[in-house]
Amino acid sequence: QVQLVESGGGLVQAGGSLRLSCVASRRTFDTYAMAWFHQAPGKERELIASISESGGSTVYADSVKGRFTISKDNAKNTVYLQMNNLKPEDTALYYCAAGRTTYSTVVLTNSYQYNYWGQGTQVTVSS
Repeated sequence: QVQLVESGGGLVQAGGSLRLSCVASRRTFDTYAMAWFHQAPGKERELIASISESGGSTVYADSVKGRFTISKDNAKNTVYLQMNNLKPEDTALYYCAAGRTTYSTVVLTNSYQYNYWGQGTQVTVSS
């Protein structure tokens, strides 16, 4: 069992930055691929960024490419999402997720591939 706790959300003006953090409870954190999803009111949960178990491979949604960066610190059992140049359409509840993969370089891109989820942290961007 892996427990995930997100933090770092808040209210920010358009053009501003936030860094989300997700701390995992397990020492075997380095054996999990990780991701950030978001869900806006009335919309489906969608992948924002994902990173492989090794941290060497990443995938981003087109809407955040060039603005967001996902990173993984296995020594701290933590995955981060650096969000720059935030836009009102980034407003959503952001979830951290963890999933097992066969190979350390594989990136998981579908929500059903992730076994563990955090409770979410709210990000609100004002115009």
